[in-house]
Amino acid sequence: MTTMTPAATSDLARRPVTRTAPPAPIPFSRVVAVEARKSFDTRSGFWLLASIGITALLATGAVLLWAPRDELTYDTFAGAIGFPMAVILPMVAVLAVTSEWSQRSGLTTFTLVPHRGRVIAAKAVVAVAVGVGSMLVAMVIGAVGNVVGSAIAGVDTVWDDGPRTLAFIVLGNVLGLLIGFMLGVVIRNSAGAIVGYFVYGFVLPTLAMLLANGQAWFHDLQPWVDFNFAQGQLFNGTMTGEQWGQLGTSGLIWLVAPLAVGLTMLMRSEVK
Repeated sequence: MTTMTPAATSDLARRPVTRTAPPAPIPFSRVVAVEARKSFDTRSGFWLLASIGITALLATGAVLLWAPRDELTYDTFAGAIGFPMAVILPMVAVLAVTSEWSQRSGLTTFTLVPHRGRVIAAKAVVAVAVGVGSMLVAMVIGAVGNVVGSAIAGVDTVWDDGPRTLAFIVLGNVLGLLIGFMLGVVIRNSAGAIVGYFVYGFVLPTLAMLLANGQAWFHDLQPWVDFNFAQGQLFNGTMTGEQWGQLGTSGLIWLVAPLAVGLTMLMRSEVK
């Protein structure tokens, strides 16, 4: 056993302490890149994203086969492609969030990046980027279908949707995607969040329409409290100042407030 003398202990105490600099935080761009790769590198994620292009091609083909000649316009192709997009894109956002809990990878993710807010923000950036990119690809497919369809039918090519209308369509679909993202944050379970989205997207609008048709007081109130209704105005291609106000008010109720509650719960919940 070696015993240190008082002199040796004093010399050791006088030596300068070498401090190791803490490691630099992981850049947010790298977190985004990782989340983007996670969206593509599983079979389910790959085929879900591939289904966007596949459904766009199928919708374009359906218009070419069955639409009357006088309805072969760009608006017809955009409408046919937009419906499956409105269903698939929220699913992409749901799975981007819930995969950490459904696949039990959250413990690894939040250990490597302890700041959960950065991970969730990266998932949001990736989800919106995928949504906008998918819409742009779908618009290109629709444009090709419009040119080909008019050439086959021997009619003039009609471009009845301008950049403003297309921008409103993209915004409407991104808002729908964010609803899926919000449900993923709040519920944090893939099946539950998907069911929740279909209830929100298909059951609640029907009930709201029945209530508006039967109750005069709700008919005037609906645009201010029904986010689905207010969001649907975007697909008409024009928005008044009042309609923007209705979109913002109903969005606070159905999107911003639940997302804030969900984020608070997510930050404090135990990850297993």
